[in-house]
Amino acid sequence: MDLTDDRSRLDGRVAIVTGGTGGIGRATVVSLARLGAHVVVADLDQAACDAVAGEIAGAIGIATDVTSEESWIALIERAIARFGGVNVLVNVAGILSVADVETESVAFFDQVLAVNTRGTWLGMKHCVAPLRAAGGGSIINIASVAGMHGGFGRAIAYHASKGAVRGMTKNAAVRLAPDRIRVNSIHPGQIDTPMQDRDKGTSVEERLLGHTLFHRWGEPREVADVAAFLATDAAAYITGAEIVVDGGWLNS
Repeated sequence: MDLTDDRSRLDGRVAIVTGGTGGIGRATVVSLARLGAHVVVADLDQAACDAVAGEIAGAIGIATDVTSEESWIALIERAIARFGGVNVLVNVAGILSVADVETESVAFFDQVLAVNTRGTWLGMKHCVAPLRAAGGGSIINIASVAGMHGGFGRAIAYHASKGAVRGMTKNAAVRLAPDRIRVNSIHPGQIDTPMQDRDKGTSVEERLLGHTLFHRWGEPREVADVAAFLATDAAAYITGAEIVVDGGWLNS
Protein backbone atom coordinates (compact mmCIF):
# COMPACT_ATOMS: atom_id res chain seq x y z
CA MET A 1 0.00 0.00 0.00
CA ASP A 2 1.38 3.40 -0.99
CA LEU A 3 1.16 5.43 2.23
CA THR A 4 1.78 8.64 0.27
CA ASP A 5 -1.47 8.17 -1.69
CA ASP A 6 -4.37 9.98 0.00
CA ARG A 7 -6.76 7.17 -0.99
CA SER A 8 -4.62 4.77 1.00
CA ARG A 9 -4.69 6.89 4.15
CA LEU A 10 -7.13 7.19 7.05
CA ASP A 11 -5.90 10.48 8.45
CA GLY A 12 -8.33 11.80 11.04
CA ARG A 13 -10.87 9.02 10.59
CA VAL A 14 -12.21 7.14 13.57
CA ALA A 15 -12.10 3.35 13.70
CA ILE A 16 -13.60 0.99 16.29
CA VAL A 17 -11.91 -2.41 16.63
CA THR A 18 -13.53 -5.07 18.81
CA GLY A 19 -11.37 -7.81 20.23
CA GLY A 20 -8.68 -5.17 19.97
CA THR A 21 -6.30 -6.39 22.66
CA GLY A 22 -4.95 -9.59 21.14
CA GLY A 23 -4.17 -11.50 17.99
CA ILE A 24 -5.81 -10.15 14.85
CA GLY A 25 -7.56 -7.37 16.77
CA ARG A 26 -4.40 -5.86 18.20
CA ALA A 27 -2.64 -6.12 14.84
CA THR A 28 -5.60 -4.35 13.23
CA VAL A 29 -5.38 -1.51 15.73
CA VAL A 30 -1.71 -1.07 14.80
CA SER A 31 -2.37 -1.21 11.04
CA LEU A 32 -5.19 1.34 11.18
CA ALA A 33 -3.17 3.70 13.37
CA ARG A 34 -0.25 3.43 10.96
CA LEU A 35 -2.54 4.85 8.27
CA GLY A 36 -3.46 7.80 10.47
CA ALA A 37 -6.73 6.66 12.07
CA HIS A 38 -7.88 7.46 15.58
CA VAL A 39 -8.56 3.99 16.97
CA VAL A 40 -10.98 2.89 19.67
CA VAL A 41 -9.70 -0.34 21.22
CA ALA A 42 -12.72 -2.31 22.44
CA ASP A 43 -12.47 -5.52 24.45
CA LEU A 44 -13.77 -7.01 27.68
CA ASP A 45 -10.96 -5.93 30.01
CA GLN A 46 -10.41 -2.20 30.54
CA ALA A 47 -6.82 -2.59 31.70
CA ALA A 48 -5.92 -4.58 28.58
CA CYS A 49 -7.64 -1.98 26.37
CA ASP A 50 -5.73 0.81 28.07
CA ALA A 51 -2.45 -1.05 27.66
CA VAL A 52 -2.89 -1.40 23.89
CA ALA A 53 -4.24 2.12 23.45
CA GLY A 54 -1.37 3.50 25.51
CA GLU A 55 1.11 2.29 22.89
CA ILE A 56 -0.58 4.19 20.06
CA ALA A 57 -0.92 7.93 19.68
CA GLY A 58 -4.53 9.07 19.48
CA ALA A 59 -6.04 5.74 20.57
CA ILE A 60 -8.41 5.13 23.48
CA GLY A 61 -9.53 1.93 25.17
CA ILE A 62 -13.13 1.17 26.12
CA ALA A 63 -14.20 -2.01 27.92
CA THR A 64 -16.99 -3.56 25.86
CA ASP A 65 -19.13 -6.70 25.98
CA VAL A 66 -20.05 -7.21 22.33
CA THR A 67 -22.97 -9.48 23.27
CA SER A 68 -24.67 -6.57 25.06
CA GLU A 69 -26.67 -3.97 23.17
CA GLU A 70 -26.28 -1.51 26.04
CA SER A 71 -22.51 -1.96 25.95
CA TRP A 72 -22.44 -1.21 22.21
CA ILE A 73 -24.52 1.92 22.67
CA ALA A 74 -22.17 3.14 25.40
CA LEU A 75 -19.10 2.35 23.28
CA ILE A 76 -20.33 4.34 20.31
CA GLU A 77 -21.47 7.25 22.46
CA ARG A 78 -18.02 7.47 24.05
CA ALA A 79 -16.26 7.18 20.70
CA ILE A 80 -18.33 10.03 19.27
CA ALA A 81 -17.84 12.14 22.40
CA ARG A 82 -14.07 11.70 22.15
CA PHE A 83 -13.51 11.90 18.40
CA GLY A 84 -16.69 13.39 16.93
CA GLY A 85 -17.88 10.45 14.85
CA VAL A 86 -17.22 6.95 13.53
CA ASN A 87 -15.91 6.09 10.05
CA VAL A 88 -14.78 2.47 10.34
CA LEU A 89 -15.89 -0.59 12.28
CA VAL A 90 -13.83 -3.77 12.41
CA ASN A 91 -15.64 -6.64 14.14
CA VAL A 92 -12.86 -8.94 15.34
CA ALA A 93 -14.10 -10.20 18.72
CA GLY A 94 -14.65 -13.94 18.69
CA ILE A 95 -14.36 -17.15 20.69
CA LEU A 96 -13.81 -20.76 19.68
CA SER A 97 -15.12 -24.13 20.74
CA VAL A 98 -13.68 -27.22 19.06
CA ALA A 99 -16.52 -29.55 20.11
CA ASP A 100 -18.25 -31.44 17.31
CA VAL A 101 -21.91 -31.90 16.38
CA GLU A 102 -22.42 -34.60 19.04
CA THR A 103 -20.37 -33.23 21.90
CA GLU A 104 -21.07 -29.48 21.84
CA SER A 105 -23.23 -28.23 24.72
CA VAL A 106 -26.26 -26.01 24.28
CA ALA A 107 -24.77 -23.44 26.66
CA PHE A 108 -21.48 -23.07 24.82
CA PHE A 109 -23.08 -23.23 21.37
CA ASP A 110 -25.21 -20.28 22.43
CA GLN A 111 -22.19 -18.45 23.87
CA VAL A 112 -20.15 -18.83 20.67
CA LEU A 113 -23.03 -17.50 18.58
CA ALA A 114 -23.64 -14.68 21.06
CA VAL A 115 -20.08 -13.38 20.73
CA ASN A 116 -19.27 -14.21 17.11
CA THR A 117 -22.64 -13.63 15.45
CA ARG A 118 -24.83 -11.46 17.67
CA GLY A 119 -21.80 -9.31 18.57
CA THR A 120 -21.04 -8.69 14.91
CA TRP A 121 -24.67 -7.85 14.13
CA LEU A 122 -24.98 -5.47 17.08
CA GLY A 123 -21.86 -3.65 16.00
CA MET A 124 -23.21 -3.16 12.50
CA LYS A 125 -26.65 -2.19 13.82
CA HIS A 126 -25.40 0.56 16.09
CA CYS A 127 -22.68 1.89 13.79
CA VAL A 128 -25.05 2.52 10.88
CA ALA A 129 -26.28 5.87 12.21
CA PRO A 130 -22.83 7.41 12.83
CA LEU A 131 -21.47 6.02 9.57
CA ARG A 132 -24.45 7.46 7.70
CA ALA A 133 -23.93 10.80 9.46
CA ALA A 134 -20.31 10.75 8.30
CA GLY A 135 -21.43 10.34 4.67
CA GLY A 136 -20.46 6.69 4.49
CA GLY A 137 -17.75 4.42 5.77
CA SER A 138 -16.50 0.89 6.01
CA ILE A 139 -17.53 -2.14 8.06
CA ILE A 140 -15.14 -5.08 8.08
CA ASN A 141 -16.29 -8.34 9.66
CA ILE A 142 -13.67 -10.92 10.55
CA ALA A 143 -15.23 -14.26 9.63
CA SER A 144 -13.20 -17.41 8.90
CA VAL A 145 -12.58 -20.08 6.31
CA ALA A 146 -14.69 -22.10 8.76
CA GLY A 147 -17.67 -20.19 7.38
CA MET A 148 -16.89 -21.51 3.89
CA HIS A 149 -15.64 -25.05 4.46
CA GLY A 150 -16.47 -28.06 6.65
CA GLY A 151 -12.98 -28.22 8.11
CA PHE A 152 -12.21 -31.47 9.93
CA GLY A 153 -15.68 -32.05 11.36
CA ARG A 154 -15.08 -30.32 14.68
CA ALA A 155 -15.98 -26.83 15.99
CA ILE A 156 -19.65 -27.00 14.96
CA ALA A 157 -20.59 -23.81 16.82
CA TYR A 158 -17.67 -21.86 15.39
CA HIS A 159 -18.52 -22.95 11.85
CA ALA A 160 -22.15 -21.97 12.42
CA SER A 161 -21.21 -18.55 13.76
CA LYS A 162 -18.77 -17.69 10.99
CA GLY A 163 -21.11 -18.89 8.25
CA ALA A 164 -23.68 -16.53 9.71
CA VAL A 165 -21.19 -13.64 9.65
CA ARG A 166 -20.55 -14.36 5.98
CA GLY A 167 -24.26 -14.17 5.18
CA MET A 168 -24.95 -11.12 7.33
CA THR A 169 -22.13 -9.26 5.65
CA LYS A 170 -23.59 -9.76 2.19
CA ASN A 171 -27.07 -8.84 3.37
CA ALA A 172 -25.88 -5.66 5.08
CA ALA A 173 -23.81 -4.69 2.04
CA VAL A 174 -26.99 -4.63 -0.07
CA ARG A 175 -28.97 -2.72 2.53
CA LEU A 176 -26.33 -0.09 3.26
CA ALA A 177 -24.95 0.58 -0.22
CA PRO A 178 -27.28 3.59 -0.77
CA ASP A 179 -25.68 5.16 2.32
CA ARG A 180 -22.18 4.64 0.89
CA ILE A 181 -21.43 2.22 3.70
CA ARG A 182 -19.31 -0.66 2.45
CA VAL A 183 -19.53 -4.02 4.23
CA ASN A 184 -16.99 -6.76 3.60
CA SER A 185 -15.81 -9.92 5.33
CA ILE A 186 -12.32 -11.32 5.76
CA HIS A 187 -11.92 -15.07 6.09
CA PRO A 188 -8.64 -15.96 7.82
CA GLY A 189 -7.25 -19.44 7.72
CA GLN A 190 -4.65 -20.75 10.14
CA ILE A 191 -3.39 -17.60 11.87
CA ASP A 192 -0.87 -17.65 14.72
CA THR A 193 -3.04 -16.35 17.55
CA PRO A 194 -3.75 -17.61 21.09
CA MET A 195 -6.89 -19.27 19.71
CA GLN A 196 -4.62 -21.77 17.95
CA ASP A 197 -2.41 -22.58 20.94
CA ARG A 198 -4.27 -25.77 21.81
CA ASP A 199 -3.35 -27.29 18.43
CA LYS A 200 0.35 -26.44 18.40
CA GLY A 201 2.66 -29.41 18.72
CA THR A 202 -0.15 -31.85 17.97
CA SER A 203 -1.25 -33.91 14.99
CA VAL A 204 -3.98 -31.31 14.43
CA GLU A 205 -1.33 -28.68 13.73
CA GLU A 206 0.28 -31.02 11.20
CA ARG A 207 -3.06 -31.47 9.43
CA LEU A 208 -3.85 -27.75 9.49
CA LEU A 209 -0.52 -26.63 8.10
CA GLY A 210 -0.35 -29.59 5.75
CA HIS A 211 -3.42 -28.18 3.99
CA THR A 212 -1.90 -24.71 3.81
CA LEU A 213 0.00 -24.15 0.57
CA PHE A 214 2.64 -22.06 2.36
CA HIS A 215 2.99 -24.69 5.13
CA ARG A 216 3.14 -22.10 7.90
CA TRP A 217 0.92 -20.20 10.28
CA GLY A 218 -0.25 -16.86 9.00
CA GLU A 219 0.70 -13.77 10.98
CA PRO A 220 -2.01 -11.54 12.51
CA ARG A 221 -0.66 -8.52 10.61
CA GLU A 222 -1.29 -10.35 7.33
CA VAL A 223 -5.00 -10.22 8.13
CA ALA A 224 -4.85 -6.78 9.73
CA ASP A 225 -3.30 -5.15 6.67
CA VAL A 226 -6.17 -6.44 4.51
CA ALA A 227 -8.65 -4.95 6.98
CA ALA A 228 -6.79 -1.64 6.86
CA PHE A 229 -6.93 -1.64 3.06
CA LEU A 230 -10.69 -2.27 3.12
CA ALA A 231 -11.08 0.69 5.48
CA THR A 232 -9.49 3.11 3.01
CA ASP A 233 -10.82 4.82 -0.09
CA ALA A 234 -8.49 2.63 -2.13
CA ALA A 235 -11.20 -0.04 -1.62
CA ALA A 236 -14.07 2.32 -2.48
CA TYR A 237 -15.56 -0.04 -5.11
CA ILE A 238 -15.46 -3.14 -2.93
CA THR A 239 -18.54 -4.18 -0.96
CA GLY A 240 -20.22 -7.48 -0.18
CA ALA A 241 -16.91 -9.21 -0.84
CA GLU A 242 -15.43 -12.11 1.06
CA ILE A 243 -11.64 -11.93 1.08
CA VAL A 244 -9.83 -15.11 2.00
CA VAL A 245 -6.50 -14.81 3.83
CA ASP A 246 -5.56 -18.45 4.31
CA GLY A 247 -2.24 -19.17 2.60
CA GLY A 248 -4.11 -21.19 -0.02
CA TRP A 249 -5.80 -23.51 2.50
CA LEU A 250 -9.12 -23.59 0.62
CA ASN A 251 -7.29 -24.46 -2.61
CA SER A 252 -5.33 -27.37 -1.18
